[in-house]
Amino acid sequence: MNILNEYGDQILAAFLITLQLTALSALGSLVLGTVLTAMRVSPIWAMRTLATGYVNIVRNTPLTLVVLFASFGLAQQLGITLADPKSPTSITDSSFRLAVLAFSLYTSTFVSEALRAGINTVPPGQSEAARSLGLNFVQGLGHIVLPQAFRAVIAPLGSILIALTKNTTVASVIGVAEAALLMKEMIENTSALIVVGLIFGAGFMCLTLPTGAAFGYLSRKFEVKR
Repeated sequence: MNILNEYGDQILAAFLITLQLTALSALGSLVLGTVLTAMRVSPIWAMRTLATGYVNIVRNTPLTLVVLFASFGLAQQLGITLADPKSPTSITDSSFRLAVLAFSLYTSTFVSEALRAGINTVPPGQSEAARSLGLNFVQGLGHIVLPQAFRAVIAPLGSILIALTKNTTVASVIGVAEAALLMKEMIENTSALIVVGLIFGAGFMCLTLPTGAAFGYLSRKFEVKR
């Protein structure tokens, strides 16, 4: 209880950062993953090749390297900080936004794979019917195919979101003040490894268990009837 009394406010603030990282990265991943999926099923060879190459390379790259590339490669080498350099919180803002960018770039590859699998569950006759109605590729994909694909992969997308929530701990390597960084500092200051580990383990379970339950419910509710 002494640890909670001493660090309670910091723990809540750290998990708030974790939630913000997760929410913004999930939104970015969903948008980019949908674009990648559209490119991968596109009739244009160059777009298919580019998207497939991106997914295969980034998905098989360790997340830590992606985060470090965003921080050191973009910020330090190229000067892309995504924050106002005159702001007193520019370093903190830059680290947070670069972390969101890195998580979005990485997680979008898994979203793309899930959506591509969802598209494979849509009967080919749906696309043929769209073309017979005069819809072009983008219209048929957006109005006919993707809505059904999303309904088919709600549960896998939930698993990806849970994984993203846990992956946000990697942001600590570039100094983002989320839960993992505070946990490390608390262990170093108190040497209460088990107690601190249990506190943060319970915190992440409070985030991930409701997510899994919610997506499970949505998956059953919007299941595509065959």
